Amino acid sequence: MLKRILYFVWVTVISFIIAYGVKSGSFSAFMDSIEYRTFDIKQRVIAKSGLRKPNSDIVIIAIDDGSYEYILDKYGEWPLRRDIYAKMVDYIEAQNPKSIAFDLMFVKSIKSANAADNKLTEMFKKYNNIYTAMNLDDQPINLRIPPVLPDNLKISVKDNYNQTYDYLEYSNCRTILADILDSTSNVGMVNVSRADDGVLRKMPLFLKYKYSFYPQLGLLVGLDYLGLRNNMDFHVLKDGRIRLNKTNKVFYAQYDGGVYLNWYGPAGTFRNIPIYQLLKAVNGEEKLDFDFRGKVVYFGATAASLFDIKTVPVDKVYPGVEVQATYVNNIIDDSLIRPVPDYVNILLAILLALITIFFVVKISSIFVAIGSALTLYAVYIFFSYCMMSGMWGGYYWVKIVFPITVGVFAFITTVIIKYLTISKDFDRQYQLATTDGLTELYNHRYFQEQMQMAVENAKRYESPFSLIILDIDLFKQFNDNYGHQSGDAVLKQVANILKKNVRATDIVCRYGGEEMSIILPNTSYDIAVTIAQKLCDIVAQETFILTYNRESHVTISLGVSSYGEEDGLTASELVSSADKRLYNAKNNGRNRVN
Repeated sequence: MLKRILYFVWVTVISFIIAYGVKSGSFSAFMDSIEYRTFDIKQRVIAKSGLRKPNSDIVIIAIDDGSYEYILDKYGEWPLRRDIYAKMVDYIEAQNPKSIAFDLMFVKSIKSANAADNKLTEMFKKYNNIYTAMNLDDQPINLRIPPVLPDNLKISVKDNYNQTYDYLEYSNCRTILADILDSTSNVGMVNVSRADDGVLRKMPLFLKYKYSFYPQLGLLVGLDYLGLRNNMDFHVLKDGRIRLNKTNKVFYAQYDGGVYLNWYGPAGTFRNIPIYQLLKAVNGEEKLDFDFRGKVVYFGATAASLFDIKTVPVDKVYPGVEVQATYVNNIIDDSLIRPVPDYVNILLAILLALITIFFVVKISSIFVAIGSALTLYAVYIFFSYCMMSGMWGGYYWVKIVFPITVGVFAFITTVIIKYLTISKDFDRQYQLATTDGLTELYNHRYFQEQMQMAVENAKRYESPFSLIILDIDLFKQFNDNYGHQSGDAVLKQVANILKKNVRATDIVCRYGGEEMSIILPNTSYDIAVTIAQKLCDIVAQETFILTYNRESHVTISLGVSSYGEEDGLTASELVSSADKRLYNAKNNGRNRVN
């Protein structure tokens, strides 16, 4: 019965923890912060394993530290004049690239070089595969009046499930050159989605501004590579996923519209060409041994001094342009991370808990049970790793922390319940083995054990102890007159009187039949006789309740012996001495002590 109650309490607590973990914001945030760490570890391990390779069609024209120094030495200023970018675009376009994307924002006209700005604008008019970046923000209107963006930059996001995407909404915008905005719709936002710990793990598909949606730069470039650039009609599905209309392209977006990136390695994983090498090739100074045919070419800063550095799961110092490259690569090879629904993680937590309980309940050795549970959790962690690595198709994020936490809690509570019930069972079995069922006094076997221990203690510590043996006078006649059930009632009541009127350290036993015994530690013969006389008087004065509400009186006779030369130095000698004196008490008229 106790075991059932404890297991019921355990199931209730486990259910509460699971429900609390799902509903509680603070607890959920704490678990998520730890879960993010496991996400980062898995991403680093997978990246180092070489299971995924970056797409060789993606190349970065990097404004690295060396290029930044070269630009300052040769041109005397940063940023570069826009006509220089125009020359580089012409050079690359001559080799028929797939697309060219600038992770750079061409804001404000350089007053001393308007003609240079015009050269760049002409490139956007000339080529329809050039993309550039813009940024939304929340600057106050007294700094900048929120501009109206051209309609051709907007995308359609149809939502029948009230996904408002408030997290994606911005109140202001820093526009790029107006001539570029008028020349092309290939403008994407480069806002990022950092977690509370500052690590960038996901990117938004689109952003919201003045109740309209605008695509992320990486999304535009990735869809262009797949030939889907002309279809920018998105539908929000019931489970939160976002489908590109009239295609099979589905994005596993979160409540904030972001998608988790699948990282290929640390900074420098993608092919980087320093921009100074391209500039030298454009100027005819050196030959650039690289073919841009069919490539996605990204221009961006990798120099730390240019401040476009992020912290990502695979690297603490990761250029923003490589984040864009990773995003595009994920869209191309459909490798964006897909977090499994919460109910799947809950079911996995329950499964781990149930298997853990099975181990604890079925395995007798606690150490083997611990080893089995640890092995189970290790297998689960490997399973989670495999799900994210794409070994079994798809890139799924199965949570580790919450299921294993539930599993460990299940282990601890089950162990406590198991060994608590075992302890209770042991106590119960021990009680049955050492207690007389009728009187609930200790039985004869326990009496013998305690007598041996008392003798040993007396020898070792030279401490006195005494023994009382008693029986109920004329008990056979009493049974004959009143019946055995009444005799049993008297035995129980006499036993209760004895237990109530001796010390807690005294050991009261049923010696056999109507005979009972009392071991009195640290008690001399004289004191033992006094105690025996007290018990004799109490029993004689007691009115005993028999069957059918009848009443009667009984008396007892008692024999006392004490450890020593006179009565004996062994258990059997002491019992024999007490028996003789009990016999004498009976022969001398009963209801007395000898």
